[in-house]
Amino acid sequence: MTFWQLAIDANDPPRLARFWAEVLGYVPVPPDHPDTTWHAHYRRRLGDEVAFDDRIFDPAGRGPVIWFQSVPEPKAGKNRLHLDVYPTGRDDGMSMDARVHLVEARVAELARLGATVDHRTRKDDLSDPVYYVVMHDPEGNEFCVS
Repeated sequence: MTFWQLAIDANDPPRLARFWAEVLGYVPVPPDHPDTTWHAHYRRRLGDEVAFDDRIFDPAGRGPVIWFQSVPEPKAGKNRLHLDVYPTGRDDGMSMDARVHLVEARVAELARLGATVDHRTRKDDLSDPVYYVVMHDPEGNEFCVS
């Protein structure tokens, strides 16, 4: 198995770490369990009580570590990689009205945290109808809420 972390360029790593921790339910401290290579690495090098302002961890230890790497230049162009956030739990049997309600509630929460809306897409005429909102995090990185 390959251990990896997601590195995201940032002008203000602590701000983006706080934003994405709220979005994903992550924390600034490596979890005690499970004892994956990354978590053991951080605890071995920095101790058990270490907290970071530039990286976040899945408290359950299942998701990747996300590191917000400080860079001097601003974001330029469209992301080649983005995150999809699913407040709907990807429930295929959900009515469109329920889906829109859940997505829009999450969009409002994320806007209060500093995200902005780019556009909304709704397609009712498909065999699997879709509704999603493309947003930008506080530094302009695109992500979707669906």
